[in-house]
Amino acid sequence: MNFVKRAGMSLGARKSRTAGLLAIFVVICILLLGGFLLRAAAAHREADAQRTIGVDVTVKQKGLTLALADRLGASDIVHRYTPRLPARAAWHGFAPLTSHASKPDGETRDKDQASLAVNGVRDSGMLLPFSYGSMKIMAGRGITPEDRGQGVALIEQRLADENHLEVGETVQVRSADGKRTAALAVVGVFQDPTRDPTRWTPPHELPGNVLYVPTGTAQELGTRSATVSEAVYRLGSPDQAEQLHATAGRLLGAGSFDFRVNDKAYEDQVRRIQQIGTFAGLIVWVIALAGALILGLVVMLQIRERRAELGVLLAMGEKKWKLIGQHAVEVATAALPAVALAALAGQLAGQPAGDLFLGRQGERPTSAASAPDSEIAPLTVRVEPATVVNVAGIGLGISLVSTVVPGIGILRLHPRSILDTE
Repeated sequence: MNFVKRAGMSLGARKSRTAGLLAIFVVICILLLGGFLLRAAAAHREADAQRTIGVDVTVKQKGLTLALADRLGASDIVHRYTPRLPARAAWHGFAPLTSHASKPDGETRDKDQASLAVNGVRDSGMLLPFSYGSMKIMAGRGITPEDRGQGVALIEQRLADENHLEVGETVQVRSADGKRTAALAVVGVFQDPTRDPTRWTPPHELPGNVLYVPTGTAQELGTRSATVSEAVYRLGSPDQAEQLHATAGRLLGAGSFDFRVNDKAYEDQVRRIQQIGTFAGLIVWVIALAGALILGLVVMLQIRERRAELGVLLAMGEKKWKLIGQHAVEVATAALPAVALAALAGQLAGQPAGDLFLGRQGERPTSAASAPDSEIAPLTVRVEPATVVNVAGIGLGISLVSTVVPGIGILRLHPRSILDTE
């Protein structure tokens, strides 16, 4: 009789043992699938975290220009960046804030009336006070790269309250030399937690008189200078900071610039995700080895219980490798439906399990140094066909190992030795 057909008859005749074997395989396959899903989810979450959290690098150099800052920002490893171009501007049609303290004797009044501190930026969300939460957008939005060439402004809440300004309204400001006037649409209102100084302070040094505008607007309002005070770059990992440092050295001159890396948010979030991914990979190997060991013991016990059957078959001339093949087919037959059941369980429970280990969907970084607007993309756990194939492959491998290793003893036996022990 064909050993495959004989394996099917054996499974039908031993229904309770077949059900037990199936249950063992279902548990093994579910754990294997869970390990694969967790590792894949961790890899996706790590990529999202690198893109949204990343590592912030601040570059400062005397004489750093917008052109050089843009060339450095064009690097393939830079996700986002912004230079900061400081300027002074005069108010027109609205009142800037003034110090509540008494003005010291002998202090002269600004002749140019440049009471506003203007910061030209490409992406206000990249500035560290905004990126790490000390300054918050209370209404509207910040300055974005799409605002290049547009007359828009992000103003401080105290200035907005003093002049009853809201998002969508327009303010008029003059250049420092009084020769140019710009109409700026208020696109956002931010809050600076810095308190007003207790001593008299010039208006342009008050935190409430700060405006953020696109870099082109800042050049027009200032002295048309292209020198920036600093540039901030967001990278994917601390390793890429070394690459950016080398690129900055070629552009700016080695050792002539200040290069500071802020990777606290990355260390707090991404390293934890990487550890979960490593743990998931370890789970897969441990389960595979433990599963092979457990099934090997089960098959060994079954072989001992069926020694008489084996002796009769050998006495009838059945080849030993077919006896081992029969056991392999029996175990593999239980493995295939177990993979299907595990895939169904993974589809139903994969998402809750992923949320449990890697955080809820849409979760914001938990570190105090994390950007408030850096919301990690929702975690989606799917049972992909490739993952099911991997689980099936490991499951069949376990079934093969668990039958071949105990079956080695069969190769050393003869019908007389088997039947004599009965």
